[in-house]
Amino acid sequence: MTPHQFFLILRARWLVLLLTFVAVVGTTAVVSFMADKQYTATASVVLDVKSPDPVSGMMLAGLMAPGYMATQVDIIKSDRVAKRVVRNLRMDSSAAIQAQWAEATGSRGSLIDWLAELLKRNLDVKPSRESNVINIEYIGTDPKFAAAVANAFAQAYVDVNLDLRTEPARQYAGFFDEQTRGARERLERAQRALSDYQQRHGITSTDERLDFETAKLNETSSQLTAIQAATTDSQSKRQHRDGDSISEVMQSPLINGLKADIARQEAKLTEASVNLGANHPQHQRMQTELNALREQLRSETDRITGSITTTYEVNRQREAQLRAALQEQKTRVLELNQQRDEMAVLRREIESAQRLFDTLSQRASQSTLESQASQTNISVLNPAVPPTEPSGPRTRLNVAIAIFLGGLLGVLLATALEFARRRVRSIDDLSALGDLPLLGQVGSARGMIRPLRFGLGKGATA
Repeated sequence: MTPHQFFLILRARWLVLLLTFVAVVGTTAVVSFMADKQYTATASVVLDVKSPDPVSGMMLAGLMAPGYMATQVDIIKSDRVAKRVVRNLRMDSSAAIQAQWAEATGSRGSLIDWLAELLKRNLDVKPSRESNVINIEYIGTDPKFAAAVANAFAQAYVDVNLDLRTEPARQYAGFFDEQTRGARERLERAQRALSDYQQRHGITSTDERLDFETAKLNETSSQLTAIQAATTDSQSKRQHRDGDSISEVMQSPLINGLKADIARQEAKLTEASVNLGANHPQHQRMQTELNALREQLRSETDRITGSITTTYEVNRQREAQLRAALQEQKTRVLELNQQRDEMAVLRREIESAQRLFDTLSQRASQSTLESQASQTNISVLNPAVPPTEPSGPRTRLNVAIAIFLGGLLGVLLATALEFARRRVRSIDDLSALGDLPLLGQVGSARGMIRPLRFGLGKGATA
């Protein structure tokens, strides 16, 4: 369709276009003037996302999330906030509202749910761009009621946000309290087990007792080593057949003195035997003295060798006693080591229970504080006030839109009527019909020549 054809259609169907335009604009204007005036009250709340948590002192990661503001908008529009608004305004206790609900729903369902749904229809929540301010708008026919509802939504949002923070904290507090009691019982059992073990074994200080017994073990081991050396030495001396080769005999002053006396006496006896003869009384006396000295030397040597044997036997007995004492001391030290290890296990159990108890106690205390919190990061920035000027209906805007839509609808309706009953209004219309010959063209004579209907058969003329 060419613009010339479109213009001819509109000129021919001007009455349809005009009637449609007037009907749309007139209807819109009448409805706008007769509609009740609407008032929009706005309450603003600000969200503090940079301050740390007042209990833990840490920044909450969720406050910096990209979808945080959208989540808050959804919370404001939620049924929970709307129901709290109904309760705060005590709308469910109004007899007139109850009658309206009964008439509208036949007393089916919940009055609070019905009122909450009605309030949400006129609610609009708009977060400010590039800021943490959210505007809560409510549209109503009464400016005071609209302001009251907007303020109620703002306060309900603050209360619900606080509930959303404290309710999980209360649940966590109950959970951690129960876990803390279990941890305390575990700690008490571990402490009681350690105390019973110490009392059962008479332990006051394991480390000091172990050090003492270890020192005693080392001392006994040293004594055993020394007595073993002495026993070996005594045994080696006992094996000598010649007692004169024993060091104790060789180092004895008495034996050395006796040997010297014997040597002198032998010298004298030799001299006397030469001078006096063997039968001389003096020679015999000297021989008797020499025999006495030799007997005394033998007796002293036997005494020393006998003492070595006695020392060997005593050392053997002492070695056996020290071996038994060393074995007993080893057993005692091993037992103390075992007790120390068992006490270390018990102490580690106490330390583990103590750490768990401290951690749970801290979390329980923190959760209890969070559950008792009365502040939130949301504050009412600007409370709503009753508007003095109505926000709707916007008559001028509605009429302007109606003018555009009425004109567009008139054009569409005129075009649709034209295509439903096509007329030949120009040469272009004939050429669109096919290979029909054009015999002639008559100039414009409005009122004299009516538009010719066209046919699809042969011989059709204009």
